[in-house]
Amino acid sequence: MDPCLKLLRDLVAINSVNPTLVPGAPGERDIADRIVTEMRRSGLDVSIEPVAPDRPNVVGVLEGRAPGRTLMFCGHTDTVGVAGMTDPFTPVERDGRLYGRGAQDMKGGVAAMLSAAADIASSGGLTKGRLIVAAVVDEEHSSIGADALVTKWRADAAIVTEPTDLAIAIGHKGFAWVRVDVEGKAAHGSRPAEGQDAILRLGRVLTRLESLDARLQAQPPHALVGTGSLHASIIEGGRELSSYPDHATLQMERRTLPGEPESKALVEVQQILDALAHEDRTFRGTATAVFGRPAYEVPADHELPRALTSALAHAGGQPRIAGASFWTDAAVLGHAGIPSILFGPGGAGLHSAVEYVNVRDVLMCRDALIELAKRYC
Repeated sequence: MDPCLKLLRDLVAINSVNPTLVPGAPGERDIADRIVTEMRRSGLDVSIEPVAPDRPNVVGVLEGRAPGRTLMFCGHTDTVGVAGMTDPFTPVERDGRLYGRGAQDMKGGVAAMLSAAADIASSGGLTKGRLIVAAVVDEEHSSIGADALVTKWRADAAIVTEPTDLAIAIGHKGFAWVRVDVEGKAAHGSRPAEGQDAILRLGRVLTRLESLDARLQAQPPHALVGTGSLHASIIEGGRELSSYPDHATLQMERRTLPGEPESKALVEVQQILDALAHEDRTFRGTATAVFGRPAYEVPADHELPRALTSALAHAGGQPRIAGASFWTDAAVLGHAGIPSILFGPGGAGLHSAVEYVNVRDVLMCRDALIELAKRYC
């Protein structure tokens, strides 16, 4: 078996569910140990960097024989939960696909970048420059791993090996989470003159948000990532059947485009609340920004995607430039001054009950990364 695929199987077999998403989950400690072993066996200098209790980043460095540029490979080691899955940590290969939680998102990409570094080290190393291989925690929640990484490590460019179906993704959307609280007035269900229904009033907000979403998706799309959008994620309210609810809460997400400020979602929601209060003086609602990450984009003519295009073609792939609809750690690296793009294997089942990665894509990704590192550094 190809060592890259053996490593992929080992990584999938390790439960690294993010404990912030699933309380009690083990997190990234065990998978970090396996990655440390792999890096040391490959001859990399290894740094284990705690980010949270039992949640370390692992960074390996391969120094070239002469000065040159620094390239970073970066991937996250956490996964989402396994609800609805059958035997999620037993990797199964069938019809050219390897199944298991995290196989596509994104242990296939992590295996490819680790194996690329191992291959370079075993074949004489880098003539020039420096290769950094970073395995970071917590991308599936709030990217505390990438945030910590960029405070300690610098590079001239980075490849984040998220699943892109071997497309070279030079940009992706951002997101913003907003909480909306609407106030009502509690009363017995038999006394409508005394009550104000907070849930029905929140319905007015939802109607305006639905209209806003339609307008966003009707706008001319960004060339790489399409249009902005929003959705209502969680609604809470009410106490009992025979009472008017005095409070209702909506948690929503707005997907943002390159060039849109992080504050845009909050501004849009506040405009809706202001309009509703103007129409009905008894309407009371507040909007609060909860968390967000900006979109990110590298120019199509930047040297990094051009270099990866050449490397992928040399490895036998068919390069194509694309964008990603999902947010990634590339934005953290990019906004910290490290130009970053996405490139990883294909598959299906992101965050779903059946997840797989295409085995041939993992090997192609590895081979392209090997060629890129040798050329770029």
